[in-house]
Amino acid sequence: MNSQATKFGTSQPIRRFEDARFLTGEGRYLDDIAPEGALYAYVFRSSVAHGDITELDVADARDADGVHMVLTAQDLEAAGIKNRMAASLIKNQDGSMGADPARPLLATGRVRFVGEPIAVVIADTMAQAKDAADLIMFDYDDLDRSMALAPGGPTIHPEAPDNVAYDWAVGDKDATEAAFSKAAHTTKVDIGDNRVIANAMEPRGCYAEMDGERLHICYSGQGVWGTKSSIAKALGLAAEDVRVTNPDVGGGFGMKAFDYPEYFCVAHAAHSLGKPVRWQAERTESMLSDNGGRDLTSTVEFAFDKDLKIIAYRVDTTSNMGAYNSGFAQFIQSDLASRVLMGVYDVQTAWFRNRGVYTNTTQVDAYRGAGRPEAIYVLERAMDYAARELGVDAMDLRRRNFISADQFPYDTVTGETYDVGDFHKVLKRAETEADMQGFAARREAAAKEGKLRGVGVCYYIESILGSPDETAKVEFTGHGTAKLFVGTQSNGQGHETVYRQLLHEYTGVPLDAIEIVQGDSDQIKHGGGTGGSRSVTTQGTAIKATGESIIDRFKPFVADQLGVDEVAFEDGTFRADGSNMVMTLIEAADKAAEAGETDLLTTSQSTTLPGRSFPNGCHICELEIDPATGVTRVVKYTVVDDFGVLMNPMLAEGQVHGGVVQGIGQAITENVVYDEDGQLLTATFMDYGMPRADDVPMIAFYSEPVPSTANVLGMKGCGEAGTVGALAAVANAALDAMWDQGVTHVDMPFTPHRVWGWLHGQAIAAE
Repeated sequence: MNSQATKFGTSQPIRRFEDARFLTGEGRYLDDIAPEGALYAYVFRSSVAHGDITELDVADARDADGVHMVLTAQDLEAAGIKNRMAASLIKNQDGSMGADPARPLLATGRVRFVGEPIAVVIADTMAQAKDAADLIMFDYDDLDRSMALAPGGPTIHPEAPDNVAYDWAVGDKDATEAAFSKAAHTTKVDIGDNRVIANAMEPRGCYAEMDGERLHICYSGQGVWGTKSSIAKALGLAAEDVRVTNPDVGGGFGMKAFDYPEYFCVAHAAHSLGKPVRWQAERTESMLSDNGGRDLTSTVEFAFDKDLKIIAYRVDTTSNMGAYNSGFAQFIQSDLASRVLMGVYDVQTAWFRNRGVYTNTTQVDAYRGAGRPEAIYVLERAMDYAARELGVDAMDLRRRNFISADQFPYDTVTGETYDVGDFHKVLKRAETEADMQGFAARREAAAKEGKLRGVGVCYYIESILGSPDETAKVEFTGHGTAKLFVGTQSNGQGHETVYRQLLHEYTGVPLDAIEIVQGDSDQIKHGGGTGGSRSVTTQGTAIKATGESIIDRFKPFVADQLGVDEVAFEDGTFRADGSNMVMTLIEAADKAAEAGETDLLTTSQSTTLPGRSFPNGCHICELEIDPATGVTRVVKYTVVDDFGVLMNPMLAEGQVHGGVVQGIGQAITENVVYDEDGQLLTATFMDYGMPRADDVPMIAFYSEPVPSTANVLGMKGCGEAGTVGALAAVANAALDAMWDQGVTHVDMPFTPHRVWGWLHGQAIAAE
């Protein structure tokens, strides 16, 4: 029994229930629960970035010991499986749709990036599968590679002239140009945003098995319904004949929100062979094949009036799509970035153009924040740069341009409606908590030790994304327990705890009497999955509605049981007015079961949020650079966030800590590097710089809430906010540290070699 049970509802910092099983090895992760005796799948991948396939002979592999099947594109097509993955397309400026080249499950005719799946070997053991893969005869005619983040270069897809995937824009181009022509001041800066690999603690994987005539596929993901639909369609099965589940998932970060070729191939193999089949990526395999994040360059311009109010904003961005369209890639750095294009600033004239280009690299898609970090990064970097060019304080420039508290609800230039906010209050609190008045003394002390100390600020806002719809169902199962069925999927955020808190808040059911059921398309018929910081806001709203419905449905039954006309419900208990007769909901459920009133034992409600909420906050980073070595270290970090009403402050703070660490990682240590032949040079943790404990300081977190009006809980979501704010805060601090040394332009990552090169007048490429 958890000692915290029955004491706390929402807004309480209780510890996570799920941690007990995770820390004692009782987690149900994919590779722990694969069916006994399952066959092993091994994926044979391209070793070349661009080439026409001249030979693919798998005969010897099929004859190898222990091999049950070898799949190629030809085999999939012979089985009636469409060898093509789906992807969403965005509209170009001219109204046409973005390019739609085929992305095969298994390569056919040509390979376009190192790591592209070519064949899948199914064998009794992984060793046998790998040995058989070594017998595959694969040859190709090498083709010129297109690696530049710019239109043009060797053609990757004939459907995409100049390798342009899409050319999208939003805003008023003519009005923006007119504003720039009459501006008192203008600023312009080029900003790069480096590619990263998500590197979830648990690599991707799946297994599939037949349950009678039905196919069950279990995979490490962020939701089940999209995959259920796509696999049923690909294999020509009725939707009701496919069950998809997500077990415990060791991190997703957007990367696991999409379908991948391996899931289809494993599902087909299990369906064809009638035997369970499992696949688990190795770390380098994940680095080669997982959707990457970021990877874009932008030219960013401001137009100011004489009072330094921004009168226009212009951004021209080029984004790397990799070799193919991933599931939602065309929307990430275009439409989704535009949701927060102007951030927290009162500007109604803007023009944002974003082109996606194909390169001979792995696909890029959503990574923690999905477009909002990209937009806020360039905006807040440009704000700091403008302040330096204009000779004004960076904090003051922000204050001059903030949307004021009395302007809400505020319609942004790109059509969003910010419901509430008080940016001045949050910024003031951040300055106080970060002790900005003491920074000069800290900088002087660092200088005496030979270090360059800088401070950087980022004021971010993000938009909660994903479906506004969600469903919750509560089923009383007897013996004082209840099951709560939810449509989202935890990837480590603590859903099992906060959802218990919410149900307890509205029904009084003890926390440790509640079982959370998630990630099963048989048990939960609808759900939006996890992504876009939507989970607790959407799911919590549905849980509240379900809890209130349960109470309303039980009141007549309880009144009858107590022999009174009516009862009230408060503090988790039904009470008869004017008497001391009481009954808890659990007691009422048990009595309903005894009385045969089984319809009362299950209640479900679906809700739709009336609008999105907009978490916002201020990050202030202090870092020190050793000019002798170029080593950059974050030494002080302060966050003040407006997440509205917090459901569990401890979990919210943990989410911020994790997001900030990912931001620090991208800014200082992480970077994807390909050579000119398209080979991934950062394909192991020996070469890819994941942030470690000694790279991160204590992160101070404070809450300055302004409750949202866009949902009944008053909350704003917090899952991705840490990363959205961290990138620019760290980068601005790095530039501040080096500015007086004559360094006026820097881009992530701030690795020792690059920083040393800037300080010594040598331009060094990203590494």
